[in-house]
Amino acid sequence: MENYEDYHPQQLNGKRVLVTGGTTGIGRATAIMLASLGAKVIVFGRHQQELDDTLESIRNEEFSENLSGLTADVINKEDVERVFAEVDSRLGGLDILVNNAALAVQGIADTPYDEWKYVLETNLGGYFHCTYESINRMKENGGHLVLVGSMSAEVREKGSSVYVATKSGIEGFAAALRKEVNEMGIKVTLIEPGAVATDMQGSDSEELTAKTESLEMLKANDIAASIVYTLAQPKRSDVVMVQIRPHLQAI
Repeated sequence: MENYEDYHPQQLNGKRVLVTGGTTGIGRATAIMLASLGAKVIVFGRHQQELDDTLESIRNEEFSENLSGLTADVINKEDVERVFAEVDSRLGGLDILVNNAALAVQGIADTPYDEWKYVLETNLGGYFHCTYESINRMKENGGHLVLVGSMSAEVREKGSSVYVATKSGIEGFAAALRKEVNEMGIKVTLIEPGAVATDMQGSDSEELTAKTESLEMLKANDIAASIVYTLAQPKRSDVVMVQIRPHLQAI
C-alpha cells in the first residue's frame, strides 16, 4: 500500500506529551501506551499513591524513562501553571495534550452545590485551562489536542444530568476549538467512549471484568489504542471525532 508507513504509530517516537488525569483509567493506559511507543510523557493526577502506582507498574520496562509525573489538581490555577512549567523544563515544549481528567457525578437533584461545582470546574474548567496553556506552546509549530469526552453527551442518560452537561460542553468545545486553532497547525480530536471498566464505574473489579468479558464494557486500553490511532495520522489527516461503544452496551 502506498504511504502505509505514514500511519504507523512508531512516528510518535520522541513526541512530547502531557496527559491530564494520567494516573488512573484511560489516562494511565494512554500514557503508558504512548511511552511504550517512544513518546516522552508527563502525567499528573491528584493523588500521590496513584502516581506512584503508575510509575511502579512500568519500572522494569525498557521505556520506563519515557514516563514521569507529578501531583496536581486541574481546578487549581497555580497547580496547572506548575504542571506546564514542568512541561517546559522536562520536555522543552509540547506536541500533544490528552485532556482526560474528569470526575463522575449524578443528577442535579442528588448532588450538593459544592460537589457539582467541583465537578464542573474539573470536567470543563480543567480542560479549558490546560488547552489554553497548550495552545500557547503549540501555536508556532503545531500540535494535537485530544479531548476525552463521553457517549453521555449523545445518550443523555437519566440520573446523570450534571455529568451529561459537562460532556455535552466538551463536545461543543471541541467542535468550536477546531475552527479556532486549525490555522495554527493544531489538530483537535474528540474521543467519546461508552462504558469503560475503570474506577469511574465502581470498585468491584470482578464485576467490571465480567462486563468486559460479556462485551458490555470496554477496557481502558481500547480507548488508549483509539487515541494512538488518531495521533498517528499524517499531518494532512484530521480525525475529528471517534466514538467507541462496547459491542453489547445498549446505547
